Amino acid sequence: MVVNVVNVVNNAQAVADRYAEFSWWQARGRSPAHEELTARISQDAEYCDLLSGALPVGDKQQPDLLLAAVRYLDGPHAEQGPHGEAAYGRWREWTIRHWDEVRAVIMRRSARTDEPARCATLLPLLARLPQPLALLEIGTSAGLCLHPDRYRYRHHGRSSAGYDDGVISGAPQSPVTFACRTNGEPAGAVRAPAGTAGATATGTALGTAAEAAVEEAGKPFAAPEVVWRAGIGPGPLDPVADADDLRWLQALVWPGDGERAARLAAAVEAVRPFPRPRILRGDPVDELPALAAEAPPEATLVVFHTTALGSLPPARREEFARVVRSLLAARPGPGHWISHEHHTVLPWITAAAHRSLRPEDSHLLTLALDEHPVALTGQYSEAGRADAYGRDGRFGQEGGDSPHGEYGQYGQTLHWLQEEKSTGAADRSEDRTAQLDE
Repeated sequence: MVVNVVNVVNNAQAVADRYAEFSWWQARGRSPAHEELTARISQDAEYCDLLSGALPVGDKQQPDLLLAAVRYLDGPHAEQGPHGEAAYGRWREWTIRHWDEVRAVIMRRSARTDEPARCATLLPLLARLPQPLALLEIGTSAGLCLHPDRYRYRHHGRSSAGYDDGVISGAPQSPVTFACRTNGEPAGAVRAPAGTAGATATGTALGTAAEAAVEEAGKPFAAPEVVWRAGIGPGPLDPVADADDLRWLQALVWPGDGERAARLAAAVEAVRPFPRPRILRGDPVDELPALAAEAPPEATLVVFHTTALGSLPPARREEFARVVRSLLAARPGPGHWISHEHHTVLPWITAAAHRSLRPEDSHLLTLALDEHPVALTGQYSEAGRADAYGRDGRFGQEGGDSPHGEYGQYGQTLHWLQEEKSTGAADRSEDRTAQLDE
């Protein structure tokens, strides 16, 4: 599964199942090296027994954490991964022989890595919110997604002739460009002109990002004006000041994905001249209210997160939602909540498209503004992973490109959702709010 839920069973078979699922659902088609390696580990009962006995159940048993730890320590086949039984044997023998070092890295580090390229999917929303913005990221690692105004973007639109050459937005002198191909036109579910300060967090969505795509098709997005940045994460990193933190982030990049590694390094360089955001180590539910209170009251507070809540138990996610709604409703100035998660993480945020997802599309994330789903996006930011849109541009059609297909030039993918005619997202959000508050 895509969502990183915490295992409650700790034995060799549970670990084997976790590695098998990782190989099939996450690594397949994205990283042949990790696909093969995790598949071999899942079939190695003795090695899975070692992992279940030496590592605490939960996040520390994540496959990508072990794989990154070995790469970080310059283990065998660190760059391209072991291929074949003999290479796996060498990799296995090395990790066992250096197990104390490997385990120390696993226990000290987190598999949470910033993916700054996701700013390309956030930009259409951020650019149309009332300016200036105060950004507060949940689950951040190095804070790279807190700098959407310091990157350059190329958004490619789709027509019957294919994707166009793209429209350039963002910081023109940035050393990194994040590409995003967009599909369809977003529906303005709730109409509110840009700059409206009275919109609330729960039960409303600006819809201005939708209007922007219709009114300003083919035009660059305005760079958001960010006046305050902060974040909360389980293990904050500072890759700008600490070379070892940057080395760890690079180890989390999967073998063979040199372009992503280069983009990560370039993003670090893009933010290097600027003050670092304040990032707290801690639990988002506990730390969020006090940190949010520090945001300038005249700015639009944007609480946002990308693939950050999946490791929390469902009850904790619901508590997080209550906290976000409460603090935004009580805020004297404007405030909004942007979530970018798998649709199973916040299951009350649903759209008609979720009911037609194919198994191979299970990696897609739901981009939502104030609990209104506005788009589906690719989860990763490789150099243009083929998406789940059919050749005619419609989502999930037979004959469409496989999400595990070849890589191209378009980076992130963004499929705008159409407004449902029956029970709307606002109604579902209000119903869910009432249920949670009972």
